[in-house]
Amino acid sequence: MSSFLIAFLFYYPLIMGITWSIGGLIYYIRRERNIRSHNFIYTEAPFVSILIPAYNESETIGETIRYTSSIDYPNYEVIVINDGSSDNTKSILQDALKKYSNLRIVNVAQNKGKANALKQGLLVSKGEIIVTIDSDAILDKDALHYIVPHFISPNNSERVGAVTGNPRIRNRTSLLAKIQLTEYASIIGLIKRTQRIFGKVMTVSGVIAAFRKKALLDAEMWDNDLITDDIGVTWKLQRRFWDVRYEPRALCWMLVPETLTGIWKQRIRWTQGGIEVLLRHWDIFLDYRQRRLYIVYIEQLLSILWAFTWFVSMIVFIFQIVTGNAIESPILWMGNYLAIVCLFQFFVALYIERKYEPNILSFLAWAVWYPILYWHINALLVIFAFPKAFRVLSKNRNQYATWLSPDRGISNTEKKEVS
Repeated sequence: MSSFLIAFLFYYPLIMGITWSIGGLIYYIRRERNIRSHNFIYTEAPFVSILIPAYNESETIGETIRYTSSIDYPNYEVIVINDGSSDNTKSILQDALKKYSNLRIVNVAQNKGKANALKQGLLVSKGEIIVTIDSDAILDKDALHYIVPHFISPNNSERVGAVTGNPRIRNRTSLLAKIQLTEYASIIGLIKRTQRIFGKVMTVSGVIAAFRKKALLDAEMWDNDLITDDIGVTWKLQRRFWDVRYEPRALCWMLVPETLTGIWKQRIRWTQGGIEVLLRHWDIFLDYRQRRLYIVYIEQLLSILWAFTWFVSMIVFIFQIVTGNAIESPILWMGNYLAIVCLFQFFVALYIERKYEPNILSFLAWAVWYPILYWHINALLVIFAFPKAFRVLSKNRNQYATWLSPDRGISNTEKKEVS
């Protein structure tokens, strides 16, 4: 391999790992460390509509409704959109209607995807603030108290189009679940904090996000044809100059896959969706007003190029093993240094997140598996997702990106108790 590619392979994750760590610490020191909890006294409590799209979620939707219908907020409704489920989700929802007075149900006859389901819920919603959560998610009882002030405070509130919350992992018994617990804190949490320092974010979290209805309508809502509705709507909002914020105190507890097959299916969708959005929004470079999005776009593009470079380097490394020259491969020494930077990033993230979970630093030991497993998996994901995502250029935008119920984990009965 050329010296340029070797340098890129090493310095890109090294620089970004340091950048995420420093950016996360800056955000924590400036905006998070000394912030106090709200006293939850409102001069106004705007009406909030919580949308929960569901497709074949009979195992989880009842619990999600039960928790969501009893959160601590004075003025809200819960709307579940049953997107043509073929299991007994519909009957569970009908029973739930008898128990919860603030629950409404929208039944879509045919499965047309999460984006379309969210649109149907938005059209019947009463609130000016729209909160979307997944059908396996448990919204923290105080989450709305932390989200709503972003939309109503005098600090540029009219510019706020969306606020994304802080996803937390519920199932924690398997190795893969524990790795993802540290990943969500260090990769997702730190990146969102750093991107907020720069002013733009790649995506809201699909599991917990809040929107101003006016902003969603201005951005023409979610794209039906994109496989990841959350990434797509984030870019549409920001291109219309709506501010997208991160609120780490708005916790939402979720289930994650605990099998390699389940993780692969989840991440291939995420990766494909990210590439689709980059392909759809390349023309931001033709508009200087979008310059604050340039850095987010370029970083994502570099991450894709790095994955291809990593994949090629592994092929070269395997060839060197076969030919007996592996001792000379730069992969050996690069991997050691990058693993140290990765673990430092995990430590910084878990140190920050201990504000919300005091014992989360104890999971740092499981983070050592991340560089071993996920770097290889993520590189393969890009290789497989890229040709699928490229079809977005020839897609009819009226097509529907339908969905399947994802892997909710093999240890659902051993979940962290949510207070």
